[in-house]
Amino acid sequence: MIDWKKYLIVFFITAGLFLTAGYFSNYLGNKKIDQIKSIQDQIAINILSSETQFSLLQELSCNNVSASILSDELDDIGNKLEWGQKNLGSIDEVSYLKKYYSLLQIKDYLLMKKISASCKIKSAFILYFYTTAENCSECERESIVLSELREKYPELRVYSFDYSTDLSVVKALLKIYKIKDTELPALVLGDELLTGFHSIDELDAKVQKSFKLQETKSNGNT
Repeated sequence: MIDWKKYLIVFFITAGLFLTAGYFSNYLGNKKIDQIKSIQDQIAINILSSETQFSLLQELSCNNVSASILSDELDDIGNKLEWGQKNLGSIDEVSYLKKYYSLLQIKDYLLMKKISASCKIKSAFILYFYTTAENCSECERESIVLSELREKYPELRVYSFDYSTDLSVVKALLKIYKIKDTELPALVLGDELLTGFHSIDELDAKVQKSFKLQETKSNGNT
């Protein structure tokens, strides 16, 4: 004789587990969306602030310009994006914000190069191209080196770009400097392309050389 009571108990336990799992799945999904919206709102404010500063800087005289005026702003956005990628993954919303941040970096790069040249501000610029740890074993090490270098030289500005970013302006940079995905990490310091991992001592020497070249040009123009 079939024990229907036993099967009903098993059925209700299974259904209960299924519904509980579905509830927690929806809860976590909604929580993830709330986190994304929070990051979007914070970054949107940072981006608006930065873009306003771009316009402001273009109107300032050299006496009022600081070489690091936008560094903290960009760093803050970059840190939020890094947190988003680590905790939320490469979802569409995070990818969109990453593209916006890449555009903001390029805008800052072009503006600060112009300001540095016209106002004779000592500065150095590094364009850093990387990809995922699975495809680039040395990229994380290079990122650490660049962070240490930035701490040593406040005048150094480092702009980081994911090689796989589906953005025409990033692809244009890759074509201009002839960077291949098999050569990552890749750095552009001045007009020099450096591929593969470079130690802090190597990059330190090149940054100092860049500073000396600028000083030479400034003295030659005075």
